[in-house]
Amino acid sequence: MRTAYTSEQIRAAEHALMARLPEGTLMDRAAAGLAAVCAHLLAGSRGRVYGSRVALLAGGGDNGGDALYAGARLARRGARVEAVLAGSRTHQGGLAALREAGGRAHPYDTARARELLAGADLVMDGLVGIGGGGALREPYGTLAELTAEAAGLVVAVDVPSGVDASSGRVDGAAVRAHMTVTFGAYKAGLLVDPGAAHAGAVELVDIGLGPFLPDPEVAALTGDDVADMLPRPGAESDKYRRGVVGIAAGSDRYTGAAVLSVGGAVRAGAGLVRFASSAEPVRLVRARWPEAITTVLDPALVLKSSLDEVGRVQAWVLGPGLGTGPEAHAVARAVLSTGVPVLVDADGLTLLAKDRTLLRRAAPTVLTPHAGELSRLLGVPRERVEAGRLEHVRRAAAELGATVLLKGSTTLVAEEDRPVRVNTTGTPWLATGGTGDVLSGIAGALLAAGMTGYDAASCAAYVHGLAARIAAGGGATGHGQAPIAALDVAQTLPEALRML
Repeated sequence: MRTAYTSEQIRAAEHALMARLPEGTLMDRAAAGLAAVCAHLLAGSRGRVYGSRVALLAGGGDNGGDALYAGARLARRGARVEAVLAGSRTHQGGLAALREAGGRAHPYDTARARELLAGADLVMDGLVGIGGGGALREPYGTLAELTAEAAGLVVAVDVPSGVDASSGRVDGAAVRAHMTVTFGAYKAGLLVDPGAAHAGAVELVDIGLGPFLPDPEVAALTGDDVADMLPRPGAESDKYRRGVVGIAAGSDRYTGAAVLSVGGAVRAGAGLVRFASSAEPVRLVRARWPEAITTVLDPALVLKSSLDEVGRVQAWVLGPGLGTGPEAHAVARAVLSTGVPVLVDADGLTLLAKDRTLLRRAAPTVLTPHAGELSRLLGVPRERVEAGRLEHVRRAAAELGATVLLKGSTTLVAEEDRPVRVNTTGTPWLATGGTGDVLSGIAGALLAAGMTGYDAASCAAYVHGLAARIAAGGGATGHGQAPIAALDVAQTLPEALRML
């Protein structure tokens, strides 16, 4: 499992470690690791370090010192290193080391900085470190924008300047790096968008912080973690032991959501799927997924909050394509009044936003909103949710008393008093209609198999993203180049599970 921390947690660990080491040891470790990564990148892009051109953007803090010391190491290997000194002060030890190694330093000048960046094989962003927050002041903001014009690779030192290390917020100009070399531990803002989109690939340099780090604020499951958590049938298993999931989805207007959510559950390994809806979705589900047991809901029974006609289930999926009228509200009340775990998605979330009393239940509840749906649940503008995804998913979990899976470019899973889990799989091709319905079916199948809401949501997001990558032609790690449809993701689930 990859764990990540806030800037305050990192600083506390650094102070505890520095008290046991000679002065300057941590900066030396960081600079050595940074220089090694940059040398590897230069060797890969130019074939050698000697003769390459490196531009440093050095701020006034420790990140500027890290960049200057790393630049000195590259200069001693024959690179032509030039630094732009952008801060009101400069790390004097790093500056002396750079000059002694043959590097050059220049006071900030926009024209000169643009010239250096345009001609560099590698640009090192050492403007602002983990202590930075809010919009970049000048000239840092201008320099961050100029990095977009750089001809070579852009490497951020510890965190891209302009990205909040603790939350991933970006308020204004920010460096968009090809790679971020981070020290000691992952920062939460490197894993969560919009910060993650600015970080590029993230390389961790170990400087010895491990024993001094507290419990993490953020975590990301690996494939091995997910493989260990997923349920596997044993010799004694039958369909009931493997988990019976009920799905209340679809309507005469939105029939596809029903087919897709049932497909996600079937392909994810549910022992049995019981599907309940109006006549047309039931007809289509019977035709596409004959494995499912279907029930045309009797409106009179639903209005009495009774789902006895459906049969016994161990978890429910509620909402995809359900509609938001009075009959849909009655279905939602009936499902949420049961004593089994319920996953609520799509139209179900709209119903909850209108009637929060539906959430008054003792059994576990998993909510799977996108940013717009979460904004309605919390009563805040969508832009605020998108700018502060980590903050708002935590707030939702606490305020709504549920496990919350916030969908998006980085999917987050939050539960009160637990680290927020960041999903690392997926592809931009997932941004197409119906893929969220498939995700609901997967998570519902895992809930019915006995997983907690926190684990079911986290594993479902991972498997869903992995299946999408495979469907897009990128294999387990690539993003692929082919457009995909939601049903492609459902069909690829068995291959994704085999990989795990």
